[in-house]
Amino acid sequence: MPDRLHFTDSDEANALIAQDPMALVIGYALDQQVRVQKAFMGPLVIRERVGSLDAAVLADADLDTVFRQKPAIHRFPGNMAARVKDLAAYIRDTYDGHAERIWTEATDSDDLARRIQDLPGFGKLKVKGFGAVLAKHFGVAAAQGLVPWHPTLGDVDSPEALAEYQAAKKIHKKEWDRATT
Repeated sequence: MPDRLHFTDSDEANALIAQDPMALVIGYALDQQVRVQKAFMGPLVIRERVGSLDAAVLADADLDTVFRQKPAIHRFPGNMAARVKDLAAYIRDTYDGHAERIWTEATDSDDLARRIQDLPGFGKLKVKGFGAVLAKHFGVAAAQGLVPWHPTLGDVDSPEALAEYQAAKKIHKKEWDRATT
């Protein structure tokens, strides 16, 4: 397990998403229509405001208020609060609150892809991107078959690599989207 992922400008947030599987999954859920840094700061802000990232706690929390508190956690606070609440309930009910079971219990790439795609808010692109992070940063064997040909957050291993990834993503996003459908 890495000691940090370089997805934000905050060392504390980077350490949290590397060390807490629920934080990593929430960050990926929030990684939609906001910058990567904003999405992956979300788990730290949620933990600060709620006091926990425990799936059962989040599933029962008033996340709408948490997400709308200034500064808002996401540009779409209501929708993303509902998504994280649904995600937490799903992980609580399906994996007994242990997000890492999504990948530690996967039997192969197809099983892992299904497990990721079953998460609320996770589509085909997130399966590939999340799979790349699991393969390249966490050494998850079942994730190797999910790594796409194009750059993903799995290739980000420094603040400089994040900047390069974001620049390439702006240029090639439509091409990558077509290639993954």
